[in-house]
Amino acid sequence: MAQKMTGALVFDERTDRYDIRFDLASYYGGLHCGDCFDVFTRGKWKPTRIEMNMAQEWYLVGIKADDLNGLRLRI
Repeated sequence: MAQKMTGALVFDERTDRYDIRFDLASYYGGLHCGDCFDVFTRGKWKPTRIEMNMAQEWYLVGIKADDLNGLRLRI
């Protein structure tokens, strides 16, 4: 089984979508609706997926967060 990579969720204004930043110059390449990963919240990893609502706002299924930027992820 491949080891999961850990990074931070960041918004890319050029593409108008979220991406995962692994280090200073290494990115996942852009997330799309339905992409699945784990987010670290309340002291544990929780599986989720990214989606967009009818108002064109990104959200994580089952995760309550006012701001998605900086959330710790693994994929």
